[in-house]
Amino acid sequence: MGSKTVVMNTKTIDDDLPAAKPTATLGIQSDTSFSEASKRLTGRDLCSIGDLTVDEMAAIMELSHAVKTHPEDFRHALDARQMVMFFEKASLRTRLTFEAAINTLGGNAIFVDQTQSPLGERESLADMARNLERWMNIIILRTYAHDTITEMAACSKVPIINALSDLEHPCQAIADFFTLEERFGTAQGLHFTYVGDGNNVCHSLMLTAAQLGAHCSIASPKGFAPKLEIIHKAIEIAETTGGSITLLHDPIKAVTGADAVYTDVCTSMGFEHEVTKRAPIFKPYQVNEALMAHAQPDAVFMHCLPAHRNAEVTDAVLDGPQSIVFDQAENRMHAQKALLLMLLGGAKRISNSRSRGIQPRKRG
Repeated sequence: MGSKTVVMNTKTIDDDLPAAKPTATLGIQSDTSFSEASKRLTGRDLCSIGDLTVDEMAAIMELSHAVKTHPEDFRHALDARQMVMFFEKASLRTRLTFEAAINTLGGNAIFVDQTQSPLGERESLADMARNLERWMNIIILRTYAHDTITEMAACSKVPIINALSDLEHPCQAIADFFTLEERFGTAQGLHFTYVGDGNNVCHSLMLTAAQLGAHCSIASPKGFAPKLEIIHKAIEIAETTGGSITLLHDPIKAVTGADAVYTDVCTSMGFEHEVTKRAPIFKPYQVNEALMAHAQPDAVFMHCLPAHRNAEVTDAVLDGPQSIVFDQAENRMHAQKALLLMLLGGAKRISNSRSRGIQPRKRG
């Protein structure tokens, strides 16, 4: 295994080096800032994390904390709103958390199974969009091709949310960094490491880490790095927030000193035919107790689930005390409630929602 490292950042993860000053203000600073961000998001699509500004991401994070802490304040925020979900891929967490989210906000969910018939096959996406916008308030898509989502968004007058495509998984990444804020108090300055395939989940995690001012290290085998367009976008964002993007082939080097270690399956949906080919390539990237020992003593382990046990992660780590995978799963619902509220104009600020999780850990 090679140990080539490419560092693309404005602020390194070495605490001894001077930090670049962020040009963007992280976090919501005032009621006005929150209000302005929520107004901009009303009626918008979420196809990619890159669609959001730093302020908008901060507002979504703050609202996620608020809806989890004070669910009673949002119980009727989306009364009578209709949400439809079209899923080309199987789902447990995404479907149920979206349904629970809209139901507990006063709205209604309708599910359409597209696993046997890809969107656009029976009827054009444009015609679908023109029908749906007359009945529905928001459309949730889980597709193979990212172009399906962007084309539907271009044709629809109501908001579209990407609930997973071959390029990104924005809802997952927002929930994951919300979970990290709960654990560490803030994502700013956090050393976040992803080990494995540079896939759709990895792409959204990189962009979210950059927007929140985290230091993101990606360790992937040669030939399985994230897409260049995502790398460049993440770098562009990190330059404004003081975050960093570091690409490596060596998982030990990537995990050393990490606050959070994240992995995903080695073979994503749609690439099942490559399972045999990928297995030996990704074996050195398995997250096990030996690899976790290189992270911070209070580091957490993360996975978007479902996991292939004892493949990309061992049972000992997945079920161990450092694992927060089921916190992540729970927080999908709260983060998606925040997204629905923002895009459908139901967001409001709760004055004491600024207190997030535990206090940030002090660095020695």
